[in-house]
Amino acid sequence: MSVGLVIVSHSEKIAEGVVELAAQMAPDVVLVAAGGAEDGTGPARIGTSFDRVQSAIGRASEGDGVVVLTDLGSAVMTAEMVLEFLDPEVRDTVRLAQAALVEGAVAAAVQAQGGSSLDDVVRAAESAVVSVRPEEFEPFVSHGAASPGRGAGEDGSPSVGATVSGSWVLPNQMGLHARPAATLAAGLADLDAEVTVNGVDGKSVMLLMSLGLGQGRTVTVEASGADAQAAVDLVGQAVESGFGEPA
Repeated sequence: MSVGLVIVSHSEKIAEGVVELAAQMAPDVVLVAAGGAEDGTGPARIGTSFDRVQSAIGRASEGDGVVVLTDLGSAVMTAEMVLEFLDPEVRDTVRLAQAALVEGAVAAAVQAQGGSSLDDVVRAAESAVVSVRPEEFEPFVSHGAASPGRGAGEDGSPSVGATVSGSWVLPNQMGLHARPAATLAAGLADLDAEVTVNGVDGKSVMLLMSLGLGQGRTVTVEASGADAQAAVDLVGQAVESGFGEPA
């Protein structure tokens, strides 16, 4: 079982689109859209619906908890109202994330796919950052950002040991797009290593996606820590295989 996600948006299409995107990277996670408001017999109108959010939480709550992500202000209010009406034992397993809807949903879904706890999934959603200029991420591009305390000394310095590195050229047509980025981030998350891919945190799916590396571009990995070699090998094998996609 894994943590489920509920996507609340004023637009039914936006909620469904975010679910569709996140599902590409987290096929085993329950993702439920709760977008728009009822409009009688016609299609959903722009707005939010207490009943739709309540129903969505119910459908997503069969796993290890539920994380709710929202877009604009009244969506937050609607979600908060639904949470107030939940039974206490259910309410304890539901979290309302303070996160960007798309970026947070993708990061949370990848984290949930790996079997992470409810708190870790919320943390992934709320720490998701995206930009078209990766060099502007400092100080967010910290080696320990995705796994605080692992692979570091008591003073926060990197673990003693040589840095392992490797470089490969992307052979697949789409390059390092969303699905491959999620594959790498999920695989690296379980390793005791601090990993950077072209200068960004290799355990962050959003940072990997922000690199915009297309076919023919070079992927350079540096890793340190107990599982450093395993981390570099994982990336190298994934890139060389083209992530299972055609060249």
